[in-house]
Amino acid sequence: MPRVVGLAYASKLYRQIPALGQFTQFSNNGNEVTFTTIGNASCAEGLFWESVNAIGVLRCPVILTIYDDGYGISVTNESQIAKENISELLIGFQRPPGECCDGFDIYTIKGWDYPALIETYQKAVKVAREEHMPSIVHVSELTQPYGHSTSGSQERYKSKERLEWEHEFDCIKKFREWILAQGYITTEELDRLEKKDQRSVEEDRKRAWDEYMNPILSERSHVAGLIDQMTVSSSRKSALGQIKDKLTNIPIPFRRDIMSAVMAGLTEVRDEQTPVKQQLIDWKNTQESINQDRFGSHLYSQSNESALLVPEVYPIYSDNSPMLNGFEVINAYFDAAFAREPRLIAFGEDVGRIGDVNQGMRGLQEKYGELHVTDTGIREATILGQAIGMALRGLRPIAEIQYLDYVLLALQIMSDDLATLHWRTRGGQKAPVIIRTRGHRLEGVWHSGSLMAGLINLLRGMYVLVPRNFVQAAGLYNTMLRSDEPALLVEVLNAYRQKERLPDNIGEIMVPLGVPEVIREGTEVTLVTYGACCRIALESADKLSIVGIETEVVDVQTLLPFDLRGIILESLKKTGHIIFVDEDVPGGTTAYMLQEVIEKQGGYYWLDSPPRTLPGAAHRPSYGSDGDYWSKPNVETIFEAVYELMHEVSPSDYPIFYK
Repeated sequence: MPRVVGLAYASKLYRQIPALGQFTQFSNNGNEVTFTTIGNASCAEGLFWESVNAIGVLRCPVILTIYDDGYGISVTNESQIAKENISELLIGFQRPPGECCDGFDIYTIKGWDYPALIETYQKAVKVAREEHMPSIVHVSELTQPYGHSTSGSQERYKSKERLEWEHEFDCIKKFREWILAQGYITTEELDRLEKKDQRSVEEDRKRAWDEYMNPILSERSHVAGLIDQMTVSSSRKSALGQIKDKLTNIPIPFRRDIMSAVMAGLTEVRDEQTPVKQQLIDWKNTQESINQDRFGSHLYSQSNESALLVPEVYPIYSDNSPMLNGFEVINAYFDAAFAREPRLIAFGEDVGRIGDVNQGMRGLQEKYGELHVTDTGIREATILGQAIGMALRGLRPIAEIQYLDYVLLALQIMSDDLATLHWRTRGGQKAPVIIRTRGHRLEGVWHSGSLMAGLINLLRGMYVLVPRNFVQAAGLYNTMLRSDEPALLVEVLNAYRQKERLPDNIGEIMVPLGVPEVIREGTEVTLVTYGACCRIALESADKLSIVGIETEVVDVQTLLPFDLRGIILESLKKTGHIIFVDEDVPGGTTAYMLQEVIEKQGGYYWLDSPPRTLPGAAHRPSYGSDGDYWSKPNVETIFEAVYELMHEVSPSDYPIFYK
């Protein structure tokens, strides 16, 4: 449901923004109608109501069909919907007769009434195309010939009378009766057509099944032949024969069955060396590669527009480059981006009229119009869904989720839909959404906690970007706008009024993904962090320098992807000691970074002391400045962590003086 908001809203934008008329591959002047369907039981969910409300507010050309059989698997409408009637609950959304621009047209029809269905949808489509207004079609008295699924028979929860009624009012049966009653065809002709169609469908089913199974059967035959050949010279003839027989006797094998047999066979002949054994190993390795591609490819873009291929463009400074507040820097960037890209649409809570709560969009609605810089209600899930639908239709949305902790309200859509889209369609669909939010280093329980460990694990298929300042943020936004991939970018919440120099080329800079930056060079310890903690780490490193410890501070810049060039490893090779710091919970993102460097990059071999993590507390930041201080890493705790590491290395050179 949430992505429907954006699919339909795109038609409105293509119709009302003249500059979008050039993109005819995505729209015919906004004349499209978005059809969407949902079952009656799912209408009890919050996403349904949030989506209906958003569609109504935005006045989008949607035809929403609610298919209602009175059940949600075994649970009846009595337990699903107040008053047991969804269209009655939706009456408040209904457009008053004779009014043009507010609400939905709502229709209630029977699922077995074919003429009424045709008439209703013709009316709804006409309204959607001509007026760009939505309709809801509640289709009741539907039946389920085979129940909800094969895992449970509907006889367990439907009465004999109900099942008899469903048989009598089956939509296909009623459609047949209507065709005959209208005299369009005779019973004999219809029977002949049905038999012909049944044969055709069965032929198609068999052909599809054979196309699926034949390659697997061929692979099984090949492996069975190799095992046979190994048996000839092996001392494990009996065991190999049993493995082969077990494999070949599986009526409908999966590829996993073949791979299990291969491993079992190789285990049996592990001490033998024969050419056939090597052939089996080679086959296994080839199939592993093929199946990794078959089932795991396209998690990220493999096109020429991949974000990883966007070239780096460094910021250029001159004597005329002013020192500005952070919000002014990002505001200048967005201004340049809107001027360059007509498809760019930014929206979210307070984004439009006041230019977002931190003024990053200040003045841009007045300059570029309400359709380019738009306020929304408090509806995070459909802000995200709106962005997905718009991006699928060729627009470049920046969807603002006002604070990092509000991302939780959109996380299911972000994880289940957006992050998996490119992978589950094998690159066939792409939605280059940029989700803009802000977080970290704010005091208090709300808007201040870190969700990063959850995000980096739930959003595989997206990029997670964590710039330390707004020049870097501008470069990352630019990189993503030149790519065909989605990303979440977390701006530093307390950096909007910190001073930065505005580059002369703010609209052109591009920061590469997966490339950390060494922001302070050192020789004794590598300190790895990101985002808001960079400033804290730099301040702590200066204090450590006073006691003779030169700390190298590395800003990872992006958590997904993470250090594709091994820059952190090179720092560790120099220092031999490493600490990972952030505001996330223990075992969270610091543990992720540690695994990336120590395990995946091979940093273990360069350690002169155990690696350490310095995360935040296990709870949300406590109230007030003191609660914040004792909930997150700070200058003093970073100092102590680094100093104590060096004390273990050389107690005489670094004696503990503060405990």
